[in-house]
Amino acid sequence: MTPFRGSPENCIEILNIVPLQGPGGIFAPSCEAAISLAAEEINSGTGILGRELRVTHIDGGREPAEVAREVSALLATGMVHAITGWHTSAVRRAVTRVTAGRVPYLFATDHEGLDVVPPGLFLVGSDPARQLLPALRWLRRELGARRWAIIGNDYVWPRRTAAAVRAELGAHGGIALEKFVPLEKFVPFGTEDFGDFLADPRLDRCDGVIVLLVGADVARFNRQFALIGRDESQLRVSPAVDDNVLLAAGANANRNLYVPSSFFVNGPANRERLDRYRRLHGEFAPALTNFSNTEYEALHALRAMAHAAGSLDVRGLHNAVANGPVLETPSGRLGFDGSQLLFPSYIARADGIRFDVLDRICA
Repeated sequence: MTPFRGSPENCIEILNIVPLQGPGGIFAPSCEAAISLAAEEINSGTGILGRELRVTHIDGGREPAEVAREVSALLATGMVHAITGWHTSAVRRAVTRVTAGRVPYLFATDHEGLDVVPPGLFLVGSDPARQLLPALRWLRRELGARRWAIIGNDYVWPRRTAAAVRAELGAHGGIALEKFVPLEKFVPFGTEDFGDFLADPRLDRCDGVIVLLVGADVARFNRQFALIGRDESQLRVSPAVDDNVLLAAGANANRNLYVPSSFFVNGPANRERLDRYRRLHGEFAPALTNFSNTEYEALHALRAMAHAAGSLDVRGLHNAVANGPVLETPSGRLGFDGSQLLFPSYIARADGIRFDVLDRICA
């Protein structure tokens, strides 16, 4: 029984933005289930600042401007206390413009790295410097992979991430940058046919492909990549793959696929979280994945930040994390770098429809 008695005045309302359509829609059930586990755990204690936590989901799979208009209308009611969600950086940019620091906004997705973090925005996912780039160094060191093609959807996260990759590979010197990245292509969401990219002769000069597609597009690319046998001799690495993507592509499409992430359900110390998740949702619940886990982490980070600040006031929250404090969460003692929550990163190899965690690549 909840200790809060359901009074609206005694609640903290969280707006959770997840794609319910489009290529990212395959993640929504996992994200909603994971965030409900965090809410259950927080509400079984003292809530956030002694108030019950409630979560409302809205569709982040629409055009960014449409999502932002709905967020703006809901904020105008005065009944939204914080925002989180797994959604694209394009949606994040649009939503940030309408939140304007009015409520804390915990972006629970890997991101491209921000030169300037707007007021109120807190980053729960990782950027290339803590995830993809260490993975490329590991693959170079362990497997000799030096030359990469890049395929991504045509929006800010893939393009900015690709720029970070080019800067990383070019830093080695001695060889012209086009030798490190012979092929790069960005395609619309929902692309059905990757034949032109896969048949490009420049791809033959690559050791592997960096995949910066979203959701169902990743699964579709992986099936086509494997169908023509490129998985036998070329690697793929992608921060855009979780258990849902492995399942959607099928076990035969996932050979020689490597994934960097801060969380794998079969990774160190994560079994207990999976047990709690299954007790709440049952054995046939959507998978608890490296993507949906960021939603779980976001709510617990919000609770810890609010406790440190003594309120949900945006300025107070920024002040509370400005000096790199260590926050107590179910994942242990976690720190901040500015508005970025810091998690260790690991690299895993796909083994059919599961992950085999190989190494820790970033502290």
